[in-house]
Amino acid sequence: MAGMTLREMQEDVHRYISQFREGYFHPMTLVVRLAEEVGELAREVNHRYGQKPKKPDEEEGSIAMELGDILFVVACMANALQIDLEEAHRAVMNKFRTRDKDRWTPATSENGKFRRADGEGDRPNV
Repeated sequence: MAGMTLREMQEDVHRYISQFREGYFHPMTLVVRLAEEVGELAREVNHRYGQKPKKPDEEEGSIAMELGDILFVVACMANALQIDLEEAHRAVMNKFRTRDKDRWTPATSENGKFRRADGEGDRPNV
């Protein structure tokens, strides 16, 4: 769904979870699930950019899918705890913009382009 807001993502997840009698997992279970998903992301990043290549018989994974899994679990946790992720995002960005306002070197015309972690391209791949 192109252009989905965080609120729409939370609603989409809620529609999916609401189909099942079990509903949302307990917050502690969701934290454990989040840790599992972050571990899977770490494994994919390590295989692609780190020093641990995949075994020849291992399937190729997807960093994008692992990030999607993390977003799903985060939306589940937010929904279970009745947290609006758009409001949370605004508050966090305000915190970073005030707390870290003098922490980083301002961008100039020479260095103002987005830099991917792998050093390729000048725009995020979204």
